[in-house]
Amino acid sequence: MNKMVVRGSRPLRGRIRVSGAKNATLAILCACVLSKNEVILENIPDISDVRVMLEIISYLGLQATWLGEDVLKISGAARVGDETPYQLTKKLRASNLLLGPLMARNTAARVALPGGCNIGSRPMDLHFKGLTSMGADLEIRSGYIEGRVSGRLQGARVYLDFPSVGATENIMMAAVLAEGQTILENVAKEPEVVDLANFLNALGARIRGAGTDLIRIDGVPELSAPVRYSVIPDRIEAGTFMVAAAATGGDVSLEHVIPPHVEPLSAKLREANVRVEEAEDTIRVSTPEPLLPINIKTMPYPGFATDMQSQMMSLLSVVPGTSIIVENIFENRFQVAQELRRMGAQIKVEGRVAVIEGIPRLHGTQVKSTDLRAGAALVIAGLMAEGTTEIQNAHFIDRGYRDLEARLRSLGADVKRV
Repeated sequence: MNKMVVRGSRPLRGRIRVSGAKNATLAILCACVLSKNEVILENIPDISDVRVMLEIISYLGLQATWLGEDVLKISGAARVGDETPYQLTKKLRASNLLLGPLMARNTAARVALPGGCNIGSRPMDLHFKGLTSMGADLEIRSGYIEGRVSGRLQGARVYLDFPSVGATENIMMAAVLAEGQTILENVAKEPEVVDLANFLNALGARIRGAGTDLIRIDGVPELSAPVRYSVIPDRIEAGTFMVAAAATGGDVSLEHVIPPHVEPLSAKLREANVRVEEAEDTIRVSTPEPLLPINIKTMPYPGFATDMQSQMMSLLSVVPGTSIIVENIFENRFQVAQELRRMGAQIKVEGRVAVIEGIPRLHGTQVKSTDLRAGAALVIAGLMAEGTTEIQNAHFIDRGYRDLEARLRSLGADVKRV
């Protein structure tokens, strides 16, 4: 059994460097399928999700080589396969982002339906809507998404009913090799979408408007430029350390971070009476005053990120008064509440609303992680709690955090992996 043991009641203090963004990295690795040339990627986090994606693109014919701790060389292939294996895609939700690149590169694809954390329904309907508008014929058969197109994909105008990150990225990657112009409306504006667009443009794509409601892509015959590209810092990892610092009454400076990317969280922490000080690429978090209860609603970026909701629930469980969290993105994101209740938290969940009555202190016990961010939230809870907390299913944490226990120990935490 893979579990993490946390002995609590120790404030975190010190400095820590934020890793590269998991979600940007996974999309960019999928985009490498579009290029026949060598790509050097910097600031790549060595986490299990990235390792799985590297296995998948290697299966398709690309070659991946680590050149250093966070530098990858991806060697393109003259031809790539058009089918992804279920044994790998079942581990990773982001594997569905290969559908668009494979349709653009091969005019055919057979992508196994993906897996990943069980945090709620994440349908493919918007992905299908965009690709079929561009001339693709798609169907789901025997657990696979099968796609075909006669000739090149054609530029189209696509309106997304919801600003889905995955659909925006998949359609954008397909459109870079399509014939003519593609216009995407009501798209996701997350920093990871912008990072993907910047990477594609470095390869030779013609994308304008990423980060706004409307993206224009003028198709090109091929992406041929050799590229050296550095992935943005991970705003969710940064946010997790920020909340951990606040929760333990600590004083932590985060380096290699883009402050505007975490501004929705910073604003809520300040509202809760946490001191958040920003510089060009650093953020310092400390808690000199008693914390205050707050209300949170998760929304697409630039709203409050659903990936930070569980961590904030842990923090708010010990803040005096009543706090309310409304989850508008994933319907199963409150699974961590049950585990926090095992530690003494008073949390009532009704549908997509969680009401949290703050208590003086959590108490360490045995809990289990149900998904990546729930695992991070339970680590934070353990850092606050009196006594020892044992977190089972710690492998979920490895999907998005590099050497989390070692990095927390560098800040003074008592954490070990069993």
